[in-house]
Amino acid sequence: MKLLLSMAIAAATLLAADGATYIAKEKVSEALAKGGPLHSASDLSVSGSHRTGPGQVEVHDKETDVMYVIDGHAVVVTGGKLVGGKSTKAGQWLGTDIQGGETHHLGKGDVLVVPAGTPHWFKEVPGPISYYVVKVIRQ
Repeated sequence: MKLLLSMAIAAATLLAADGATYIAKEKVSEALAKGGPLHSASDLSVSGSHRTGPGQVEVHDKETDVMYVIDGHAVVVTGGKLVGGKSTKAGQWLGTDIQGGETHHLGKGDVLVVPAGTPHWFKEVPGPISYYVVKVIRQ
């Protein structure tokens, strides 16, 4: 049964002859409910994300994040200066706070584009929030 389910999930993402990628709604729903990847290539990745609380401040040196909120709401801070930053891997930073920055109240249907190198932080997440993230990777 588990093998059959694994095969079905693997088949849910199919590469068409023209290079297009199809992702079945079941896999999309799962990624939005639990968080997880939907597609990746050398220049971009697409994932479903789900949060139930705030996160750490993030900075991606070469990745622009495009977020589209499907359900829920949150307060996200962008820009300013990263506080307590530590490199977690090449080009990726996590921190504890942002000095300055701009506050955004995100809700269902909103889009937030965070350019590469910009600190961003899900500061307040009063309830569950589900959203897509498309990462555009600068080579």
